[in-house]
Amino acid sequence: MEFKDYYSVLGVAKNASQEEIQRAYRKLARKYHPDINKTSGAEDTFKDIGEAYEVLKDPEKRAKYDRYGAAWKAAQQGGGAPPPGYEDIWFDLGGTDDFMFSGGSGFSSFFEQLFGAAAGRGTAQGRRGARRHTAGAQWSMPGTDQEARLALTLEEAAHGGEREISLSSPTTGQSKTYMVRIPQGIRPGQRIRLAGQGEKGIGGGPPGDLYLMVEILPHPIFRLEDRDLYTTVPVTPWEAALGAEVTLATLDGAVNVKIPPGSSSGRTIRLKGKGFPDPRGSAGDLYAEISIRVPETLSGEERRLFEQLAKVSRFTPRPARYERK
Repeated sequence: MEFKDYYSVLGVAKNASQEEIQRAYRKLARKYHPDINKTSGAEDTFKDIGEAYEVLKDPEKRAKYDRYGAAWKAAQQGGGAPPPGYEDIWFDLGGTDDFMFSGGSGFSSFFEQLFGAAAGRGTAQGRRGARRHTAGAQWSMPGTDQEARLALTLEEAAHGGEREISLSSPTTGQSKTYMVRIPQGIRPGQRIRLAGQGEKGIGGGPPGDLYLMVEILPHPIFRLEDRDLYTTVPVTPWEAALGAEVTLATLDGAVNVKIPPGSSSGRTIRLKGKGFPDPRGSAGDLYAEISIRVPETLSGEERRLFEQLAKVSRFTPRPARYERK
């Protein structure tokens, strides 16, 4: 039994991520699938690819392979003496014809001991990969997972609900309509999985899944950071100077907030729990920044009063060193 470097089989580095391993497997499996590739040795290569992926896709199996693989290889090259503790399993290569990448012999008992007995029998998860049906040597492989963009308004993402969307297939160009359930409080970068709505499988294999990558559209009032919301609250000069109670929009409707007397532009008012919802905890906060606005045009009376204020007020917002001599 020659040691196989599963990382080399898939053409990935030892520190490759699970996504990199999956992409490499998908690419190679389609290239060497017996129904597609009729060249000599393609079937053996396909089985090696599947065996490598079956181990490396599982973090627990992969960790054990990384730990014991070197000892296994050294023992094989040294003439067949197994590492200490593996005498009972080294030469037991029996298996079951039904396991997907076995080619008739199955994973050895070495793998059963190393990765668990389920590895030798073929688990439900394992059977999702490409497999050979013994009758007529038919091969099947699951369809590829697909991904699409789902743009939501801030309110849709916050409140959740159902949304009907239409997507066009990149391969056929045909459009299909889906009714999507949007979880409350979903954030940008998270995905919604539509099971079985990906690419069709080969040879009767199950279809892949469709993943909708969530994006949140820019909002005219709010800016989202993590689960906190940021907005501005416009006030008049006299409201800022004297204090006032003003109306402020939130995702749950309008609320009244108090502007403290003597507030300058840039001062922030925090509304706890009025930010973006978290289905597994407390909602974020809403931060409203005060922005003092002045009239673009003044009536005669307004101008007179502002001129009077300018004469009697001793207030200056500029440090003395900036005053013109």
